[in-house]
Amino acid sequence: MQTTWKGTISFGLVSIPVHLYSATQEHDVPLHQVHAKDGGRVRMKRYCEREEKEVPYAEIAKGYESPDGRTVTLSDEDLADLPLPSKKIIDVLAFVDEGEIDPLMFSKAYYVGVADKAAAKPYALLRDALTESGQIAVTKIALRTRESPAVLRVHDNTLVLQTCIWPDEVRPVAGIAPEEDVTVRPQELKMARSLMDTLSEDFDLAQLHDDYQQALQQVITARLEGVEIPHEEEPGEAPDNVIDLMEALRSSLKRAKGGRGADGGAEEEKPAPRKRSPAKKAAASETPEAAPAKTPAKTPAKSSAKSSAGSSAAKSPAAKKTTTRKSTAPRKAS
Repeated sequence: MQTTWKGTISFGLVSIPVHLYSATQEHDVPLHQVHAKDGGRVRMKRYCEREEKEVPYAEIAKGYESPDGRTVTLSDEDLADLPLPSKKIIDVLAFVDEGEIDPLMFSKAYYVGVADKAAAKPYALLRDALTESGQIAVTKIALRTRESPAVLRVHDNTLVLQTCIWPDEVRPVAGIAPEEDVTVRPQELKMARSLMDTLSEDFDLAQLHDDYQQALQQVITARLEGVEIPHEEEPGEAPDNVIDLMEALRSSLKRAKGGRGADGGAEEEKPAPRKRSPAKKAAASETPEAAPAKTPAKTPAKSSAKSSAGSSAAKSPAAKKTTTRKSTAPRKAS
């Protein structure tokens, strides 16, 4: 890994010789400027306006134009000899809780590595002290042509220096957020918290990927192979305004849960009872006594219809009743 800066961390009377290494790298698809007509490469040339000719890079210096039009030329030697302690020393100014510095101020991150074996002990001492206290170290550093405030913190058992912008470089927020008073109901807040919890389940930041770079690479590949460029379906129009916030939250929670019921802890609307037709209302209003009673004769008829052809009619309840009565007629002699 290429060294970005060499110097010393000053921690009271303790000195730690260190090297800085860039902790991040961007993965952009390299695009160049070309002539749209024929695809010819367009290159930027260093052109001197006074001599009206191209100037080699070795003759380039930095300059400052004053308000009255005068120009001051500064060479690399001038910038390297600035009377600035932070050019080679990272002087720890204070230790503060990490929450005291707004992440809005954070800029580029660098890994801090030891310059030699003798620096291992004081390096570990500062790292462990930061870890145990839960604090970060506030310092300053000069990188290239800029001095910046910075913090030292611990990441994966390694010291990290993260440059910051100056407090007066943070723009004021006046007029950005809604100025009128907005009332948020407890039910809405509870539903929003449920949605937050659901969206956060099993979330892994490492699984995120750059969709833009992937889509750009697909377009480039299609152009190289002479095939049709893939097109994404047009997204539906977003609503101009959220009319029913609770309904929007409820629908979002249901979608986040994969179509399951949205149990967000807020009160749910009960479905309205379905209206019954007049015929059903009349049938429901009838009492059991008003319904026609079933006669006992219907049951034997159904039974005799279902019985086999060889069954006797005397098996029916009516036949049994007849045979049990005592006959008053005299018996005929045989």
